[in-house]
This record gives sequence, C-alpha cells and structure tokens, in this order.
Amino acid sequence: MASPFTPENAASRARLEAFIGGLTDEELRRATPYGGTVAGLLAHLAFWERRVTVLLRRWKAGGVDDAPTDANMINDALLPILAALEPRAAADLCLRAMAEADAEVETTTPELVAAIEASAAFMRLNRSLHRLGHLKDIEGVVRGPRAD
Repeated sequence: MASPFTPENAASRARLEAFIGGLTDEELRRATPYGGTVAGLLAHLAFWERRVTVLLRRWKAGGVDDAPTDANMINDALLPILAALEPRAAADLCLRAMAEADAEVETTTPELVAAIEASAAFMRLNRSLHRLGHLKDIEGVVRGPRAD
C-alpha cells in the first residue's frame, strides 16, 4: 500500500541518488556551512533516515509512544562520529538509509500515520523535506549557489 508520502519521498530519493552518484571523493570532502563535510552531511541524513526506520518498526509493533528528540544536541554530538566515516561509505549509508526509510513509510497504515500525527513525537513521514533542504546545501557547496 502506498502512503501519501510515497511520491515525494521517491522523487527526493531519486534526486539524491543521481546527485550522490556523480560526486567525486574530493567533492565529498568539501566543507559545508554546518562545520562538517558533504560526506558528513550525507551521514547526517543517513542517521535521521535510520531513526525513521527504527521508530516506524517499533511503532508498528507496539503503537506510537513518546520519542523525545533534541535534534540540535544529537546533531552536535554526531559531528565527530560522522567526520570519522570514509566519505564514500557515508554516501552509501545515506542511499541505503533513504531506501529503508521509504520502504517503512510506504507500508505504514493510515491509522498509524494518524496516530503519529496526533502524537507529540517528532517524526516527518515526508522525508523529502529534510532531504531536499540538505541537497540544496550540498549543491551550493559542490556546484555553487543556484538561483531558485
């Protein structure tokens, strides 16, 4: 069963897959405005995609519960860990994590979507919002700023 988020998630994943596939190792090592590298930003995306996968699996098994998140603290704590990854490994992690998250979102029932949306849990089932924001950041670092 396709979720209402499937088209946007699939489109954003396809854009990132195509873009990441064209990045050189030198481009993956370029610094971003976030204090890390392009590869680190892709690993950041991988982490947050994995969080979606893990939470959805948990919630499908036992119902929606609290999932408190201090995103800024998590992002700051992860910076040195993400920087330690080999750039190509970070890119590969991002690609796999997006596919896994999309598969979980796609098999989420409308009832669970409603429960998630009614809860205080921080969860974006529309993964394209986070992905495309960072894709724009990465494109700016790698290709230069675009006018859109």
